[in-house]
Amino acid sequence: MSNDYDDTEYEDRPSKSERKRNAQEAQELGEELIRLESLDLTQLNLPEPLYDAIIEARRIRSRAALVRQRQYVGKLMRSVDLEPIRAALAARHERAAEEAQRFKRVEHWRDRLIAEGAPALDELIQWRPGIDRAEWLRKVAAAVSERERLGTGGPAARELFRALRAVLDRATIAPQ
Repeated sequence: MSNDYDDTEYEDRPSKSERKRNAQEAQELGEELIRLESLDLTQLNLPEPLYDAIIEARRIRSRAALVRQRQYVGKLMRSVDLEPIRAALAARHERAAEEAQRFKRVEHWRDRLIAEGAPALDELIQWRPGIDRAEWLRKVAAAVSERERLGTGGPAARELFRALRAVLDRATIAPQ
């Protein structure tokens, strides 16, 4: 009994399930691109039809029309190499996570300085020896006074935060 068809032509093609998974991945990646900020989107160097479709999706307010536009973006995504886009988005997420960590570290130090005062400042000075102690004590005292009066942060706390961020961003060893 002989086969009338050649099995090798089917071995090279992805299965229907795999094609569906790939299409769904492209669709989800396209939706993530729609949510990106414009500056991040332009840095990806997307093909013009895909870029235009994403911009158009952002303008659409009708729910049904937006669903169709998202599907169209997904369809266009299937003809694009997704790896560079994935890599760029992963790098973007990594930068955002690093920025969030830096922000939390500065917040932590600001809260410590306001709560502990001079002892916390002395520890910070050990990490960054060039700090003017008298100036920083004034900033901390202003933030403490403000917090006691208002119960929350205000201009003095924001000034302390900005100064801390400048000091900690210059630090070669970031204190925790």
